[in-house]
Amino acid sequence: MRATVLVVEDDPSLRLLSRVNLELEHYRVLEAETIDRAEELLRAEQVDVVLLDLHVGNRHGLELLPLLREQYPTTGVCLLSGTSELDPPKQDGVLFIRKPFDLEVLSRTVRLLAACEPATT
Repeated sequence: MRATVLVVEDDPSLRLLSRVNLELEHYRVLEAETIDRAEELLRAEQVDVVLLDLHVGNRHGLELLPLLREQYPTTGVCLLSGTSELDPPKQDGVLFIRKPFDLEVLSRTVRLLAACEPATT
């Protein structure tokens, strides 16, 4: 089995699409429909990559980024957003995909994040 991917997305159809696609590539996939649930799963599971929607319910996905960088520095993060004006944060181990996304782009991004560790200073 490959790496574990946590999909943090409040849209059930996008969670399902991401999960099915990644499971076909033999990733272990966890799903969170809220930021609170994502935090619970991060504490309970070994997560290698987080696919993080920027708008999860009434919270902003970037709220989770400091926790990820501080407590899980080797976890790769891919921010997902349909907002075209967004200037994503430039951080090691953080990539960005605009929605709607091509499944090959999603797969390639997860492969890249699962294979590398953020640079250390």
